[in-house]
Amino acid sequence: MTPRAALAQGIQSLGMSVSAGDQEKLLAYLELLAKWNKTYNLTAIREPLRMISHHLLDSLAVVPHLRAGTLADVGAGAGLPGIPVAIVEPERRVTLNDASQKKTAFLRQALIELGIPNADVHAGRVEEWQPRQGFDCVISRGFAELERFIAACRPLLAPGGVLVAMKGTYPEDELRRVPAGADCSEVRRLQVPWLDA
Repeated sequence: MTPRAALAQGIQSLGMSVSAGDQEKLLAYLELLAKWNKTYNLTAIREPLRMISHHLLDSLAVVPHLRAGTLADVGAGAGLPGIPVAIVEPERRVTLNDASQKKTAFLRQALIELGIPNADVHAGRVEEWQPRQGFDCVISRGFAELERFIAACRPLLAPGGVLVAMKGTYPEDELRRVPAGADCSEVRRLQVPWLDA
């Protein structure tokens, strides 16, 4: 199966509607990631079909569950899930955050080359970030354990905003250690095509 076919089939399995143009942009993002990965080691996953399932479809699976409004992707690394979200939701403002200069250089270049006007990059440690306005949703894909994620990212939220932590497995131990006053009762299992996690 080609990456293009795998992406189209995976999007259909997720029950999403993504235009052909946006699908091409998602594939162009993976090509750019693969190119930069040779020099900057942005991801350990290098096989095209695994990049479709583990990067694109994993990122897209969360989209139907996100609260409307602004989104901050904290510890964005190579731009996951923030770049795929920004591509398929052009009306949503997305800010990608990472402390690594090489990763933020890639993120800036990706936004320019792919023509993603609704996203920008904030370089620096999340603990020191003081945005002018809070975000409706702050998401992380493997940034930190829940306790640290909540402590570092709660100040980034707008009133009524939510934190979204993407985890590969049910984080039972982490949930026991969350700080008082953090409501982590809403845990959703995502079904990602070709990914058993």
